[in-house]
Amino acid sequence: MLTSLQNSLVKQIRKLHSTKERHKQQLFLLEGTHLLEEACAVNYPLETVCCTPDWQAAHLSLWEEACAKSDRTEIVSEEVLNAIATTVQPDGVVATAKRRDSQTQLPLTGLVLALETVQDPGNLGTMIRTAAAVGASGLWVSGDSVDLDSPKVLRASAGQWFRLATAVTEDLKATVQQSQQAGMQVVATLPSATLTYWDVDWRKPSLILLGNEGAGLSADLLAIADKQVRIPLSPGVESLNVAIAAALMLYEARRQMSQESRCD
Repeated sequence: MLTSLQNSLVKQIRKLHSTKERHKQQLFLLEGTHLLEEACAVNYPLETVCCTPDWQAAHLSLWEEACAKSDRTEIVSEEVLNAIATTVQPDGVVATAKRRDSQTQLPLTGLVLALETVQDPGNLGTMIRTAAAVGASGLWVSGDSVDLDSPKVLRASAGQWFRLATAVTEDLKATVQQSQQAGMQVVATLPSATLTYWDVDWRKPSLILLGNEGAGLSADLLAIADKQVRIPLSPGVESLNVAIAAALMLYEARRQMSQESRCD
């Protein structure tokens, strides 16, 4: 059992708390039973799994499954587990896994979210969770957004991170234009738009553009959108949280597509 905070593996995993080290090591952290279950359910390859003796005893089946899917497994003390976790009260297991390929390409069809300079990991994780819930094809984030595999993003996604195709684009404008060339309509949010989001025909392949929590979308991206839409708000309300805005449009698209399938 690992008990020393000076152990080389413990030091290596603790470094993954920082974005810079996750990029350097090309690894990210999975914390908690639920995220490990989701990773195992989709056969996501694991690098290392560390758990306390109490957790192992309570989750023998999951432990055996994780052992079969990881390169290294270690039983660790409570002190070590607390040190390698980013949460205040970890539930007894922490794992590491390889980051997704930065060259990943998403489908140019269906329903896709494209996010510019989103900074809050809770917002990004919630949007991943919602996009997965409606059966979206994927989610793009600009290179200056919060880290896709930040521990907070994974937790906020409630494990759906593993079930939704996601990718980082260093040139979001070029990605949007590529989607347009493939036949997708690009819909951007703008408070002053005349169209509301339910006026869009979401049965068409669609890319939903959403911007930074404070600044919104850049003028460049707004200019190339096929449609600009607003979400109606009561007087005195300036805006909605970006994750709520995403959910409204994703579920309107889901509603329209469901109606179409019932009519067929």
